[in-house]
Amino acid sequence: MDGQRRVIEKGAVAVQKGEIVAVGTAVEINQKYSSRLVLNAQNKVVIPGLINAHTHIPMTLFRGISDDLDLQEWLTKYIFPAEAKNVTEDFVRVGTRLGLAEMIRGGTTTYCDMYYYEDAIADETFKAGVRGVLGETLIDFPVPDNKTFADALIYTEKFVKKWQGNPLITPAIAPHAPYTVSEEHLKQTRALSDKLNAPLLIHLAEADSETEFIKKNQKGMRPIEYVEKIGFLSDKTIAAHVIQANEAELEILKRRGVGIAHNPQSNMKLAAGVAPVPMMLAKDLRLGLGTDGAASNNDLSLWEEMDAAAKLHKLFWKDPKLVTAEQAFMMATVGGARALHLENQIGSIEAGKRADIVIIDFDNLHQTPMYNVYSHLVYATKAGDVRHVIINGKIVMRDRNLLTLDENGIKKDANLYREKIIKSLSNN
Repeated sequence: MDGQRRVIEKGAVAVQKGEIVAVGTAVEINQKYSSRLVLNAQNKVVIPGLINAHTHIPMTLFRGISDDLDLQEWLTKYIFPAEAKNVTEDFVRVGTRLGLAEMIRGGTTTYCDMYYYEDAIADETFKAGVRGVLGETLIDFPVPDNKTFADALIYTEKFVKKWQGNPLITPAIAPHAPYTVSEEHLKQTRALSDKLNAPLLIHLAEADSETEFIKKNQKGMRPIEYVEKIGFLSDKTIAAHVIQANEAELEILKRRGVGIAHNPQSNMKLAAGVAPVPMMLAKDLRLGLGTDGAASNNDLSLWEEMDAAAKLHKLFWKDPKLVTAEQAFMMATVGGARALHLENQIGSIEAGKRADIVIIDFDNLHQTPMYNVYSHLVYATKAGDVRHVIINGKIVMRDRNLLTLDENGIKKDANLYREKIIKSLSNN
């Protein structure tokens, strides 16, 4: 996924101190380099690590508690109350470990998160050896980790300062959405982003209900127009969903250098709408793919998101040529890196970038025979086909075995929370 989109047959990658130092044919690499550790990828495909541009990782523990509802009912009647009764730092750690294990198994090496107790999420993510852009959520009502917005700002500043400069963690500021955070508070988060030079994450233009709410309260303005008018957007902003966006609004996002996380499966499941992805691709916006949280998806597989993104837009826009397999794969790799403003570090297998590399089996029944590598990756490959995962030059999964996480312990802890959550909901 380099600039030339090279596909190298019988290729090899040399890695030193967490960095890719050379890419080429195996003959070329073996002539120049020797290594004490060689991962044999014969008859396999080597790809950049996948990038999940939007999720809420601890919500793996809410997987399936309330499905088949509209967005506002889902949030206000089920998710917000379940969070109020259950979310603690321990809950967040258990859910994060579960999500990390699932993502590593599926070849995701970087993810962008918005949740509470984000310092604990950063701690678990770093211990697991996964790369994350991790945003502490700020919202205008009391939440599990901070009861006031002022408290959340203080927590967030400490969190960002603590993790800045970490080789894996990029700490971020995450005001929830224009309909849950006031204008004054949105401006405060933008000011903090500027002061700390930290990414700014937000849900934006997510549904009809959001658009109607903003229009009613902001003199007819739509969400993207509104956040532009108040000076919120910058080249550090990462906006999730961006469904309710017209051409003029996309031009605003392009001019500001805003990253966009497209979440096709979550959007379909909540009937939130279809983002204008073909237009975003035509305008070369910073466009990545996200799973959203497992409460609205219900898994963290980017293979499913790639497949869904390609097919959804073909159907919706009635054109089978839109969002090709190569474009869908691009959105999950180098596009995701651009969306997170990390394209100089990750997203492609190139000398000078971090060694975030995934090796995939290509000889399973559902992948036989193989004609086109992009078609195969997007339409045939599943999370279970991932064989080895390397992040920052460190092997975190080898031969399907997780090396930095205890899978059995994670499942046990998650199932204990299942009992607590069922009890809390039955007391509604």
